[in-house]
Amino acid sequence: MPGWKAAHMPDQSGRTAVVTGANSGIGYVAARELARHGASVVLACRSAARGRAAEVRLRTEVPGADVEFLPLDLADLATVREFAAAYGRRRGGDTLDLLVNNAGVMALPYGRTADGFETQFGVNHLGHFALTGLLLPRLLAAAPGARIVNLSSAFHALGDVDHADLNGELGYRRWIAYGRSKTANLLFTHELARRLAAAGSEILAAASHPGYAATNLHVGATPQAGTTLTSRIAVAANTLGNAIGNGVIAQPAASGALPTLYAATAPGVRPDDFIGPRLGWRGAPVRSWRAKWTLDDTSGERLWTASEKLTGVSYTSLPR
Repeated sequence: MPGWKAAHMPDQSGRTAVVTGANSGIGYVAARELARHGASVVLACRSAARGRAAEVRLRTEVPGADVEFLPLDLADLATVREFAAAYGRRRGGDTLDLLVNNAGVMALPYGRTADGFETQFGVNHLGHFALTGLLLPRLLAAAPGARIVNLSSAFHALGDVDHADLNGELGYRRWIAYGRSKTANLLFTHELARRLAAAGSEILAAASHPGYAATNLHVGATPQAGTTLTSRIAVAANTLGNAIGNGVIAQPAASGALPTLYAATAPGVRPDDFIGPRLGWRGAPVRSWRAKWTLDDTSGERLWTASEKLTGVSYTSLPR
């Protein structure tokens, strides 16, 4: 792992990848590098304008890239189902080799998705849980070699999921809610890896986090919460990170995407691995520390059961 860069990625020719939130930041970089290494990439983005712009930009940066935009709004389960159906109709849609669940929201004021879920839990976890379940038959058809990568965060350390209050109705604190949604990403990965192993599947489920990367995620979150000082600090850190590369504060998105690309493509990645920057907030990808509650089998099964009930998506091809 030391010194691992995107140039070290294995050839991805003949593989198809779906990357959520691929119009900017880590998602865009991941999609671009996968395409650069030969993969056919579907850009799954909420905004049609930004998704199509990303497709044009990527084709410019990687001439001959096989990329396609498809609309996906993780805050609306109806569109998640529409995306899965549209993927099935596209060229080569019978199989899927790589699903990168990258999109997310961060530290938002309390709100609800189209289906009535607290926004951070609904988008960061439930939307991706439903998407993965709907695409799982196509991943199973592509195995061995298929992978699922869920993006979490070091902020998962802010707390375990509250199984009695998944939607934050008994008291909402935006950063705690964000941390719990990121814990949910890791619990989902843990339980998914366990169930895949029990089914004898060779699909690899792993997780990653970018450290502190200069993306729109946290900059976009702070103005919505009305904390202008926090917003100015985040913008300054991002600007410095992009200006000086792997700097002392934020690293650029190209570096922040490396743990995701490593989890998605590198040999030696193990089921339920959590890959992050070497120094925690920046650096080459390594296996990252994770809180003990993200490895709790009972909690993972409880969250899985609740997620199936809330989304209406059942993983019927996997044993309990």
